[in-house]
Amino acid sequence: MPNLKTAKSAPIYMTPACALRLRAELKEILYKLRPEMANTAAWAASNGDRSENADYHYAKKKLRQYDGRIRFLSKRLENATIVDPVEQEKIAHGKAFFGSTVTVETAEGEEKVFSIVGADEFDISRGYVSWVSPVGRALLGSSEGDVVTFATPGGRTELEIIKVEYKALG
Repeated sequence: MPNLKTAKSAPIYMTPACALRLRAELKEILYKLRPEMANTAAWAASNGDRSENADYHYAKKKLRQYDGRIRFLSKRLENATIVDPVEQEKIAHGKAFFGSTVTVETAEGEEKVFSIVGADEFDISRGYVSWVSPVGRALLGSSEGDVVTFATPGGRTELEIIKVEYKALG
């Protein structure tokens, strides 16, 4: 079981693109989806007996889900530290920090590219790894030429850092 106290105290980092996506989702829920569902709930309630009214129960359930997502997104954005990868390069001095895009070579000679991002935007199919993931933690602070290792379910993995760069992430 994860330590919730530690999880809550961990900083929330995200790129500007992630913050933009979360704000857009919040706006859509607040100004489109939730009002539409509130109208549906009002309509369903006007149909009479609520105890056996499936439309009413569905609408109320969706409203609770929307309210939970609104609370989550609002809190997340309120507590987030937005880190622009392009600005990060100015202080990185060639090291891999949050927002960097790191080209690595595996022990098998395969080249891979990872961008270190926040927990809200990781997408392994795009090479986006969270800064708190094993590979993200291993890459943080590394420079070109370094070799980093980290644990995976299949054992220890070793990566050689080929290139560290900072560019806008979408």
